[in-house]
Amino acid sequence: PSKLECPTCKKLKLASTYFCGQECFRSAWGEHKKVHVVKKAAPAKKPVWYPEMFKGYVFAGTLRPGVVKPFSRTVPKHIPRPDYADDPEGDPKSEREVKRGSRTVYIHNAKEMETMREAGKLAAEVMAIAGRAAKVGVTTEEIDRVVHEAIIERDCYPSPMNYRQFPKSVCTSVNEVICHGIPDSRPLEDGDIVNCDITLYHKGFHSDLNETWLIGNVHKKHKKLVRVTYECLNKAIDYCRPGSLYRELGDIISKHARTNGFSVVKSYCGHGIGSLFHTHPNVPHYARNKTTGVMRPGHCFTIEPMINEGSWRDELWPDNWTACTTDGKRSAQFEHTILITKDGHEVLTKRTEGTYINRM
Repeated sequence: PSKLECPTCKKLKLASTYFCGQECFRSAWGEHKKVHVVKKAAPAKKPVWYPEMFKGYVFAGTLRPGVVKPFSRTVPKHIPRPDYADDPEGDPKSEREVKRGSRTVYIHNAKEMETMREAGKLAAEVMAIAGRAAKVGVTTEEIDRVVHEAIIERDCYPSPMNYRQFPKSVCTSVNEVICHGIPDSRPLEDGDIVNCDITLYHKGFHSDLNETWLIGNVHKKHKKLVRVTYECLNKAIDYCRPGSLYRELGDIISKHARTNGFSVVKSYCGHGIGSLFHTHPNVPHYARNKTTGVMRPGHCFTIEPMINEGSWRDELWPDNWTACTTDGKRSAQFEHTILITKDGHEVLTKRTEGTYINRM
């Protein structure tokens, strides 16, 4: 009788197979070993969890949503807040009223300019704090907590909170997400890039900025994307002075992006800012745009180019906030709040120490 049992079958807990001897075992091995391969090729699959709204959605890239905690952060009652803060629908009524009226760009007076300078300085401080927290293993939910607490400590309101019912205090957009990413439970991974968009409301005025951070060991092609995006912003800022056309900013940004093999997102643009989060003018970042207007002293607005590694096109996740690239390739963004002065411009949200490139 056959007494030589196949050791691999025994190890894999398959039905025992016996052979009459070593020679028999060797001669049958080519066919017999197939039962081992079949066993190894069918491991148990772990269930994949997504929020209900994402079921059936086809993702363009590799990023997947984490768990978004329910809206829970609070702001002390003594801190001034915008009109949408306590509205059940998050409706910015004052913005809608302005958009229905004149398209004239608001000119800030000397006192308002000084308040905008204060707001810009505070926003830059919060960005620096958030940047130090962004590391491998840290969730974007934790970054949201850090940003929220830093803003509250400065007696300011986190402008994104409840704006059109946005559920967090900051936008965090990872890898192929272009903008408006919702902080969640996903830990940042080695090689990620993450765009953090911070806006705060100080003494009745908003200030807005963002940066794209390198997390851990980032591939050189993604470092180039981040660097070129930063350069696009700075080239556009250099053009800002009284008499300059808003539409020219898009030509400047697009030229530098295309020269380096990248594309410019067209669906989202910079905007006027001040007592309103978003107002006139619109500031498109792409070439040959049709926006109107000339920069004048007292104008305050953001420039915030979103530069893609592949196609410029975007699509919206089912959460109705997260905008991502249609090809799954990465996107980067930088933003500053700019004030036009009689002699040129001021970058109200610039870093108090060094530049972003120093961080890179």
